[in-house]
Amino acid sequence: MTRFRPLAWFRSRPLRSRLALLTAFAVAVAVAAVSLACWFVTRAQLEAELDSSLRSSKLDSGSVQTLLTLCRQGTTPPPMAGGSYTVQAILANGFVCTSGQAPIPAGPADLAVASGRLDYALHTVKDEDGREMRVYTYPQPGPPGLAVSVARPLAEIDNSMSTLRWVLLLVSGIGVVGAGAAGLWVARTGLEPVNRLTGAVEHVAATEDLTVRIPVDGEDEIARLSRSFNAMTAALATSRDRQAQLIADAGHELRTPLTSLRTNVELLARSEETGRAIPADDRRALMASVKAQMTELAALIGDLQELARPDTARPGPLEVVPLHGILRSALDRARLRGPELTFVTDLAPWYVRAEPAAIERALVNVLDNAVKFSPPRGTVEVTLMRGELTVRDHGPGIPPDELPHVFDRFWRSPSARSLPGSGLGLSIVARTVHQAGGTVTLAPAPGGGTVATLRLPGAPTPPPSVVADEGLDEA
Repeated sequence: MTRFRPLAWFRSRPLRSRLALLTAFAVAVAVAAVSLACWFVTRAQLEAELDSSLRSSKLDSGSVQTLLTLCRQGTTPPPMAGGSYTVQAILANGFVCTSGQAPIPAGPADLAVASGRLDYALHTVKDEDGREMRVYTYPQPGPPGLAVSVARPLAEIDNSMSTLRWVLLLVSGIGVVGAGAAGLWVARTGLEPVNRLTGAVEHVAATEDLTVRIPVDGEDEIARLSRSFNAMTAALATSRDRQAQLIADAGHELRTPLTSLRTNVELLARSEETGRAIPADDRRALMASVKAQMTELAALIGDLQELARPDTARPGPLEVVPLHGILRSALDRARLRGPELTFVTDLAPWYVRAEPAAIERALVNVLDNAVKFSPPRGTVEVTLMRGELTVRDHGPGIPPDELPHVFDRFWRSPSARSLPGSGLGLSIVARTVHQAGGTVTLAPAPGGGTVATLRLPGAPTPPPSVVADEGLDEA
């Protein structure tokens, strides 16, 4: 037999049911506390009024003597001080004379009042009929040895309290049931936006439709959650579109070198199969073309791997590196690619926190871009001053309507599509610079050409730890 566990059962209920139950429970606790307080305060007030009425119901000496005379004669005294009261004359020796209802046992406190040891006594006791009586005993003026007890039944209070108890129970029950119904209604109304959000999430999970948007009303937490969901689906849709576009563009870019490579390989294979040798000059040109296409494929695949990583991922640990030193290494590589060009440099020391290989690749891409568009025997001006690197070429420049697209993946200017490249270089530059906390821009240069500006946060001197490490390396 399965053991019933209230907490587990409660947790298994729907959220709206739990809210309704919690609301009903909270109201029930509050109503119970208020009802108990009301019940005890009312009872205390009624008992206080009863005690006050007993204290004010004192008999005169003549009535007391008449009561004693009747008792000594064996005659039953008639009711005195009103029919609801029971009056007793108590002597110090224990003699009790009762007028009214059934006799009430005289307790030690009553005898103490009769003998003069107490000023009064106020207590509750049962009479001979079993009824609870509230008794007030006071000394009779005159010679000591006589006290008078005035009593009233507590049934008067009990009847009133019983009526009040049933009224409180009825009102409490109605309040709890009403609170539960109100809690359920509030839960349903309040959770309706959550239901819409849940439906949207389930729809997205089932259909992968990221165009779903939830209407947002108000400024509460549910509205914030809906806005966050809409922003999330929009970001996911954008990411998926970019992924699809990246795959499509990559396929398009890979098709050209692969087709050319396949054609060259087929020519070599046909030559081997038919036994017809390819002229030596043509064979060397063919092999050079194959090598160039393989190099282009390798570079394109490397660029794709770089761009395929999440924007938040870093290629390696960040280090404090000398930007001017890395720039000199990148310039050496750029001179090999443009031996007929003149490079004018002005490099001031600047240290940045970045991943060395990634920042060097970005600098090489910027310089390669300048080499590619520079005219024969042209000049490339490279300046690094206080963290601002400018690379200017004297080529044809970039039309203003194409400037917004220069950092897009696979975008290439119509005038540059005949030149080698995949259209990913500047995208990698922008990504690397942004990861290092900097900015990059391309703009037309005065007098013609293009100027690329990279701004990277850093300092002209390295931190002490880097200086110490460099000293150890030199040693």
